[in-house]
Amino acid sequence: MTDLNKEIGAYTKNLNKASKDPNINRAITRAVKSYRETVSSTMDRYPHTEKLAEEVREIKAYSMQHNRELREQAMEAIERNHGKAFFAKDKDEVFRILDEIVGTGKVIVKGKSMLGEELKLRHGLEKAGNEVWETDLGEFILQLKDDRPMHILSPAIHVPREQVAEIFSDFFKKEVPPDIAQEVGVVREFLREKYFTADIGISGANVVAADTGQVVIIENEGNVRLCTGAPPVHIVIVGIEKLVPSFLEAMMTAEVTWRYAQYGAPSYVNIISGPSKTGDIEKVTTYGAHGPKEFYVIFVNNGRSKMMAEEHFSQASHCLRCGGCMYECPVFQVTAGHYGKTYLSGIGSVWTAFVEGGADDAAPMLYTCLRCGRCVERCPMQIDVPSMVGELRSRVVSSEE
Repeated sequence: MTDLNKEIGAYTKNLNKASKDPNINRAITRAVKSYRETVSSTMDRYPHTEKLAEEVREIKAYSMQHNRELREQAMEAIERNHGKAFFAKDKDEVFRILDEIVGTGKVIVKGKSMLGEELKLRHGLEKAGNEVWETDLGEFILQLKDDRPMHILSPAIHVPREQVAEIFSDFFKKEVPPDIAQEVGVVREFLREKYFTADIGISGANVVAADTGQVVIIENEGNVRLCTGAPPVHIVIVGIEKLVPSFLEAMMTAEVTWRYAQYGAPSYVNIISGPSKTGDIEKVTTYGAHGPKEFYVIFVNNGRSKMMAEEHFSQASHCLRCGGCMYECPVFQVTAGHYGKTYLSGIGSVWTAFVEGGADDAAPMLYTCLRCGRCVERCPMQIDVPSMVGELRSRVVSSEE
């Protein structure tokens, strides 16, 4: 049996097992119902969102065509803002850069990032001798559970409150009831001290404005605001596909992202331009006030430029990571993130083919996709996933001939 056949066999077995898991069934059923109700009422309140999404589609198309010049412009702006900008062509380069900045023996607080999952960022930093804490509630649950995200926006969507209570009771060495407010409370209490004693805070980004070098991060928990504002060093690790030309276009992109991600208005929109600074004494700008003294941005390629260069697949790089398509995917609804690797569901199979190997590596996912098109109907960028999946299946077949 070939390695590919073995992988497909294990993958199929895992999918079948997941489809019969009562925890997954219970959690996903609750989540899909909540998502649909919230998005429906949100779109009723903000009816301009669909028109705004059309404009953002044009912004993303332009940005992918001019990605290199936008990256160079953004890096210049970040340096001008007293930060440091880097470009990493692959995972190895990311960790070489991080080794220079971070070193070893540091305490790190980290915000949720799909790119971080793609790079196995926490594991790499821990292997280098650092203590790393996930600060997103879902990611924190998965860190304790030694599990991977099952949704790109809600990583612990497959873990119902009853199981969370068991995980927390074991970790905190005290009884934590299956009450969501109390579960949130114990994590808040534990992480509070970590934010203010950490050496480094790491985040991703939802979008980056090339003209100003400003990084935009959408959140609700407040953890990103703390882990990017309290430690003396802030490192942003962001994919090159997140670049758009201007700050105005960045905010348009952000609004569409949070609207389709189920939020009328997120609790926080962080806009970060560089290290903290003050000019309160004689109007002399001095860096390192109350927030970070050092600010670094690492732009990561890792297969993205290849995706952008292929006309048939460039649209995949328009993905805003809102996660809406997954709630509509019939397979995801019964298997959660077992339908995928780092990136999940139909769009995830395309991303897997470019950033985690090739079409053969994505083959199990590609042949799981029903190509029903429900994801396209939900997607604010109208990404034609069924068409791309069909093309990649053809490549898998060709490679085996």
